[in-house]
Amino acid sequence: MALKRTMVYAEASDLAVIKEAAARSNVSEAEIIRNAIHLAALRVQRRSEPLRLRRFASGDPTLAERVDDYLADDFGRDTEHP
Repeated sequence: MALKRTMVYAEASDLAVIKEAAARSNVSEAEIIRNAIHLAALRVQRRSEPLRLRRFASGDPTLAERVDDYLADDFGRDTEHP
């Protein structure tokens, strides 16, 4: 991976947090900042791309009516007592 140099301005309090995290995790401050930039770039990239969902046919015409029951089962909740 070819790295390019850039300059970024940051709040002193944010830099202090990064410095502490680097010391605790035994990695460089630059590595933490590079990882943060990478995650931010991925997040922006995902938001700009259209959401692609596949359609399927369940064959059950009552499925949509029972979706709350299925979701409640997945989250361990009672549908009558949210």
